[in-house]
Amino acid sequence: MGKKVSMQQIADYLGVSKFVVSKALSGKGGVSEQTKERVIQAASQLGYFAQGGTGVRAPEVVPAAAKPRTRQKKIVIVLMPNIRFQTRESTYWGKIVNGISAKLEEDGLGILIVSEHSVDHFMDILNPKGIMGLIGVGAIASSLLLEIHRMGIPMVLVDHEDALIPTDTVFVNNTDCMYRLTRYMIGLGHRELQFVGSNQFSRSFKDRWIGFRTALEEELGAAAAGEERLLTVSGLDGLEAQAQVTAWASRAQTEGRLPSAWLCANDFIAIAVAQALAALGLNLPGDAAITGFDNIEDAYRHQPPLTTVNVPKETLGRRAVERLLARIAKPSEPLDKLLVNGEMLYRESTLLK
Repeated sequence: MGKKVSMQQIADYLGVSKFVVSKALSGKGGVSEQTKERVIQAASQLGYFAQGGTGVRAPEVVPAAAKPRTRQKKIVIVLMPNIRFQTRESTYWGKIVNGISAKLEEDGLGILIVSEHSVDHFMDILNPKGIMGLIGVGAIASSLLLEIHRMGIPMVLVDHEDALIPTDTVFVNNTDCMYRLTRYMIGLGHRELQFVGSNQFSRSFKDRWIGFRTALEEELGAAAAGEERLLTVSGLDGLEAQAQVTAWASRAQTEGRLPSAWLCANDFIAIAVAQALAALGLNLPGDAAITGFDNIEDAYRHQPPLTTVNVPKETLGRRAVERLLARIAKPSEPLDKLLVNGEMLYRESTLLK
């Protein structure tokens, strides 16, 4: 085994003092956010977080099967930052939490759902000795994940990963699902296809974009899979996305380059696209075919119902609990990235022209 990376090595690498590195990694403040980010990134590149013994011992826990039923329940924290569209009431995120909750209940474990996204406030409410581990749902700030990692709390992330913080993750097989969906659309005869959704928003969106491009390259050639096939929208669930698509589609319609197929990063965006095209007088699916991803309830209710990918949301939650318990039982095992298969749902929004 190689020699462990020290704070002094990180300091030498960056040309700063060991005191600065210590402050940045401690999460206690005293350094600027820019310096903190540089230290975190350098520590990750040098392998500091991937090694054991980073200064804090993990809390000792006992696997659920070994605990007497009379003992007080061990608690698993479910961290879901209070982001506008990322809440327990969401038809996507809420079902993931339901899966987590059901599995924890089956295993006789307690659950505490936390929506705090501030590091300082989070540390005020957290008692490491009273928890078994943590499951993060959706996008979570690196600074918060670093603090959890620094405390030695076992954690698993669902539908999110952080390049700086090593941890187990659980995703749907985004790349393969979008690849199959794109090939299906090409098989229907579409040659002008457009992907809608920011590939920088999340790992899932990026993987879906990769699946889309891979299918285009294989079926239509590399020239057909350029960056112009990506329509980036910053609004993810409403009027903002619709306005952006309307403006882009209006120009494309005027120039005679309107796509015949729109493959969207999720169902919310697909519905916004459908509304934007309808406002331009286009008939769906006669003038344009649209697909979504996730299979939220509104995807089926939409007229016409959306072709989409069913993400087994409850299963993602259950697998996260299983992965967390396995990590607690064997903390030194290599990290896992679990991929759960999605299911193609072919509906009226992609009928043959």
